[in-house]
This record gives sequence, structure tokens and C-alpha cells, in this order.
Amino acid sequence: MNYKHNPNLTENAKNLRKNMTKEEKHLWYDFLRDCPVRFLRQKVIDNYIVDFYCAKLKLIIELDGSQHYDEKGIVLKDKIRTEKLEKRNLTIIRIPNNEIWYNFDGVCEYIDNFIKNNLL
Repeated sequence: MNYKHNPNLTENAKNLRKNMTKEEKHLWYDFLRDCPVRFLRQKVIDNYIVDFYCAKLKLIIELDGSQHYDEKGIVLKDKIRTEKLEKRNLTIIRIPNNEIWYNFDGVCEYIDNFIKNNLL
């Protein structure tokens, strides 16, 4: 299924792909890139750039740094963003950055279980 996207964000998405955070790099290179289903990095959907997207599963994976939990404005923006994306029948998994460093195996197992349980 195609999702409208804001073409003005395409260049920004390209830059984000070239300059991934340490946590995004770790998850991508050490797990997602070799998954049995295809994930895209920094995918533009509507007016948002999502960290990782799997079209087959209609799945978005978002990695959240500490700023997503400290500032009420960002938390509210995340909630609105999640609601808008969920209205498109997309599932959003939010993973705190510190889980990437302290529980990477658990994160991978969680994502792997989601993939196995949701493949048709």
C-alpha cells in the first residue's frame, strides 16, 4: 500500500540515512538489515520521517532518545504522530535508546517475535 508523503522531506530523510544515530546504526547493521522481511531506513510517510519501516508488516520502529521523555511538548508530538500513523493501519513500536545498549538481545527478540507473529 502506498502512503502519501511530503516530498519536501525527501532530502532531509536522505541526510538522516547518511547520519544515523549510534543506536540506529546498531539496530540496522546488527539486526534489521538482515531480517527476513525488508526494512527501509528513514522512510517518509505523510509529513513524518520514521526511523525504520517494513511495508509487508505495516510496521514502524521508532528509536526514542531521552528528549522524547523529558519534554512534555515532544511527548505530545509523539502521541499525535503515533495516532495519525495508526489511523493508516500502521503499527508503531517505540524503543528507548538505552534499551539498544542495555538489552539489545531482548529488543531483537521482541522485533523478531512481532515479525513471526504477523507474517501471513
